[in-house]
Amino acid sequence: MGANSEFELQGLCHLALVCEDMERTVDFYTNVLGMKLKKTIKMPNGGQHFFFDMGGDQFLAFFWFPDAPKRAPGIASSAVLPGLGDIATAHASMNHVAFKIPLDKFDEYKAKLDAKGVETGPVLEHDDSPRGVAETFHEGVFVRSMYFFDPDGVLLEFAAWTRELNEDDVNLAPMTAAGVPAAQGASA
Repeated sequence: MGANSEFELQGLCHLALVCEDMERTVDFYTNVLGMKLKKTIKMPNGGQHFFFDMGGDQFLAFFWFPDAPKRAPGIASSAVLPGLGDIATAHASMNHVAFKIPLDKFDEYKAKLDAKGVETGPVLEHDDSPRGVAETFHEGVFVRSMYFFDPDGVLLEFAAWTRELNEDDVNLAPMTAAGVPAAQGASA
């Protein structure tokens, strides 16, 4: 698993989402999650485009459009928190945004979200079992996570890697649109 030989990608520049109320969005991302608002743009259509610093020179951006369609949970976004129901969303939707956090800060950050009144789902110990989640932490767990919604229903995750990923972690053929594994030789 080497570096990208086609393009020198340097991580995520920004992920752009859409909010209903930019004031509420600024309050949540700055005052609840502690991100710095780094850039604001007035758009020709009367809308706005704001950028929040996620760290590592990477940004979470939001558009506010004056006449945007209303949200559609269960279609364009998850209707429930993972661990509490079906999180499937439509093709081309953005299912969730995962923020990488230090493993040793996981419980502290969960307590901080709770203290700020942010409802989180159950702590999930992701592993390679048929269920995909273990009841308790074990050496096969590769990431711990907790999920929560922002005020617009964007599904957010705090995720902490528990081990380094390796070649053995890539072991499934991708599924075709018909729901069958792709022919051997297809690679990720």
